[in-house]
Amino acid sequence: MADVYIFFRIFAENYSYKKKIMGLFGFFSNKKKETLDKGLEKTKESVFGKLARAVAGKSTVDDDVLDDLEEVLITSDVGVETTVKIIRRIEERVARDKYVSTSELNQILRDEIANLLSENHSDDNDDWDLPSDHKPYVILVVGVNGVGKTTTIGKLAYQFKKAGKKVYLGAADTFRAAAVEQICIWGERVGVPVVKQQMGSDPASVAFDALQSAKANGADVVLIDTAGRLHNKVNLMNELKKIKEVMKKVLPDAPDEVMLVLDGSTGQNAFEQAKQFSAVTNITSLAITKLDGTAKGGVVIGISDQLKVPVKYIGLGEGMEDFQLFNKREFVDSLFKK
Repeated sequence: MADVYIFFRIFAENYSYKKKIMGLFGFFSNKKKETLDKGLEKTKESVFGKLARAVAGKSTVDDDVLDDLEEVLITSDVGVETTVKIIRRIEERVARDKYVSTSELNQILRDEIANLLSENHSDDNDDWDLPSDHKPYVILVVGVNGVGKTTTIGKLAYQFKKAGKKVYLGAADTFRAAAVEQICIWGERVGVPVVKQQMGSDPASVAFDALQSAKANGADVVLIDTAGRLHNKVNLMNELKKIKEVMKKVLPDAPDEVMLVLDGSTGQNAFEQAKQFSAVTNITSLAITKLDGTAKGGVVIGISDQLKVPVKYIGLGEGMEDFQLFNKREFVDSLFKK
């Protein structure tokens, strides 16, 4: 009888541990891996095609190979500064090991990119969950128009709702025509309430209403949309500052997250947007969309390294399930899979 009790106790402990490490959006399943592989296919083909040409006919990693590798990374939108950092690390490894064959280059690159992402806290988010000490969890979503900001909010709302969370949306982009309408369509599609006001209303007022309503109704998560007019930085900076100040009147710790949405297919333009937004407000996480259908997936590595901000979500297609919590290990694996 004691043995049976011990068995069930161990089983229960393991089950609860697995549930705990599984995180909010579940394990990184085979289906998610297939979506990731497919989404990064063009980037992988581009990088490997260039890499194969760079090492063709060579057996060891020398200065010429490193020069060619530098060009491969830069033309794959990894970014100049991040590329220089990766090349320097490989040079140190070659100097230390004396002999490094070109066949080892794939694994070395994989290791160095994974290390870079770890340094920027872009880790494996399998076990990420909402904090248990307070609710609602507030995500302020920023980004220029056209990057997929509203779609990202809609897909995130879907993921949270699917995970059993009560979600509210705040339509605080009152500047762009149709922005409120678009987020309302997503609200209906996902089946979550949208707090809105008329076009031209004060965005901070919308954010205040959204947080008050979410708090009063026991919501777990609030996603706040914002205007993306980077051409007027002073106005945008003041607007975001005011939104944050007003939020704190309802929830002193809000927002929990300031998420910058970037269009991965724009490559270096995404870099510039990231730099400009980080000058305007404190970015705490990145969502990089439209990685499917582009060969510019290297931008994920460069932006995270340059901003020292973790990549938290990536968009790999138009489907609701094609939006994933970023998994560094699986991302690098898909990028370098032969």
